[in-house]
Amino acid sequence: MDNVFKELGERISGLRDACGFTQEEMAEALHLDLLVYQDYEENGKNIPISVIYEIANKCGVDFTEIMTGVKAKLNTYHVVKNGQGRAIDRYPGYSFEDLAFRFNGKIMQPLLVTLDPSEKKAAPVSHPGQEFNYVLSGTVAIEFDGKELILEAGDSIYFNPAFPHAQHCVGNTPAVFLTVISE
Repeated sequence: MDNVFKELGERISGLRDACGFTQEEMAEALHLDLLVYQDYEENGKNIPISVIYEIANKCGVDFTEIMTGVKAKLNTYHVVKNGQGRAIDRYPGYSFEDLAFRFNGKIMQPLLVTLDPSEKKAAPVSHPGQEFNYVLSGTVAIEFDGKELILEAGDSIYFNPAFPHAQHCVGNTPAVFLTVISE
């Protein structure tokens, strides 16, 4: 059983390294004493589930991937309503520097998109990587996988953009959303 915990600590350490964080930076980001964090990496024991979730958030990986070591295959979408969930905390203040972050060792950059209500629906597109959209104002409809999802200000969606998808404005006012796409 100790090997399972040791492997968990090694995965956390490897992930932190891959994302370019020092132990000090990760401990500070998690509001943990450095020695406590170092013990988590060294022994893998007694790590609260909430801390593992926070590490997953900080590094942009699936919680299950940290727990099992098996790379998550994102084959669907994950909707986060009204700012509750994994991606929102990465974007304090919406400044460009705050928005750039590492995802599996790759830098992701944000794009600010404004959709006019009078625009026609865009043709669906697909591309590699991962995509995250966060609605700042207005209402955005995201179509993919045969579904239309309505997102309002404060909502976000995280999905695999290999699925053909398109966004359009719903309502009478322009919709503004932040999109972050992995390299």
